[in-house]
Amino acid sequence: MSPEHLSPLDLAFWRIESAAHPMHLGALAVLSADGPDAAARAAALLAERCAGLPGLRRRIHDVLLPVGAAAWSPDPDFDPARHVFLTDAAAAGAHTGGSATGTGAGAAGAGAVDPRAAAGPLMARPLDRTRPPWEAHVLAGPGPDSFAVLFKFHHALADGLGALALAAGLFDRQPPFAPGPAVRGHARPVPAPRGPGAALRRLPGVFASRVHDLGQALEIGAAVARAGLPLGVPDALVAAEPGPGAGAGSRSVAGLALDLDEVNLIRKAAGGTVNDVLIALVAGALRRWLAERGDPLPRGAGPRALIPVSRRRPGAAPGAGNRLSGYLLRLPLAEDDPLRRLYAVRAGMDRNKEAGPARGAGAVALLADHVHPLGHRLGGPLVAQAARLLYDILVTSVPLPGLTFTLGGSTVREVYPLAPLARGQSLAIAVSTYKGTVHYGLVADAAAVPDLAALAGALRAELDAFVREVS
Repeated sequence: MSPEHLSPLDLAFWRIESAAHPMHLGALAVLSADGPDAAARAAALLAERCAGLPGLRRRIHDVLLPVGAAAWSPDPDFDPARHVFLTDAAAAGAHTGGSATGTGAGAAGAGAVDPRAAAGPLMARPLDRTRPPWEAHVLAGPGPDSFAVLFKFHHALADGLGALALAAGLFDRQPPFAPGPAVRGHARPVPAPRGPGAALRRLPGVFASRVHDLGQALEIGAAVARAGLPLGVPDALVAAEPGPGAGAGSRSVAGLALDLDEVNLIRKAAGGTVNDVLIALVAGALRRWLAERGDPLPRGAGPRALIPVSRRRPGAAPGAGNRLSGYLLRLPLAEDDPLRRLYAVRAGMDRNKEAGPARGAGAVALLADHVHPLGHRLGGPLVAQAARLLYDILVTSVPLPGLTFTLGGSTVREVYPLAPLARGQSLAIAVSTYKGTVHYGLVADAAAVPDLAALAGALRAELDAFVREVS
């Protein structure tokens, strides 16, 4: 059987990783606890269930051909205890060097702290690249009636929707996320043309496809050049470059839950989409946060936000691997009026949607398809260093299904998505809506952003001010 090679985009995410900038995304779920042993029981369930999911038992390894490529293969030594941890949350939260203490799923955890504080050092620690690239850490909750689970999935394994599908297999059984349309009968396949002239008749189509691909790559490259250099970016959004041979960096994590009804109130009064409002809240919060720090407010168009866009077909079940493009959007931080900020965000997003996710500077991920595997292997470090030239902050939305997740009967109360942090950038913001609540997950370089909690507070203040504006 031939190996299943990583797609070009998955391979790109695998190759650009470094110890200081691990390329995993995450999700922090806070669950109700029905007893003192709820966390231990949840860890045991996760360990049991992951062993039965083929997608979580595969590792990545290099292959000889094509040169520079990598492929998936089952891990012959798969051990759930290497992936599921009942972690001492107090020790993880106190550690500042980017590592965490923990043992296998059968060990006992101790210490109740805010699981978001514990998640920072855990997010800083790279995954073991010799094993299936994922982990689940069961943490003590902020009180005796709760506990938390931090999931980490390498971006080569899945994008946000793919990670959600993988994690869902570990929770109690749920209906399918996105059932496709019912199929009525079976269509007869069209036979492929045969004979000596068939290959010649296919040449015009192949040539046209190659010309289209080249034209798309040139168009995206030109759009990246037009997007401009990172000029006038607030210092707070820039992280110092790690030195040669730098080990794991430091990370801090914050989370904020906002009422979806209040977000919808703004949307109905001012127009746009829920996502437009959520992005505008980020822009307003960044402006407030910079002012509270005493930093000068940026002038001009504002920092460039990369807004990832899923390329999965509507109705298709989310699977492993990445199906991503993106939009590039200037955040109007210089605008002092919240309504005008929302109008600017809405206009920018409308322009992006009109062009489509296959065009523009935000579609730079699609260029991975035009790079030979050896190019990914040799150029990965260079691409990682170029992130600052492409965008200034990541703002991503991970849609969750309208379901209530449970684990061993414990109900998931909150879900904070966590995005990877690119080299040279200090902040990444992810957002999901779950059970009528908007959950913002903030990940920052802890050295560059020591006051991440203040940014979370600024998000809350921005929502309150916006609601007063439209009420």
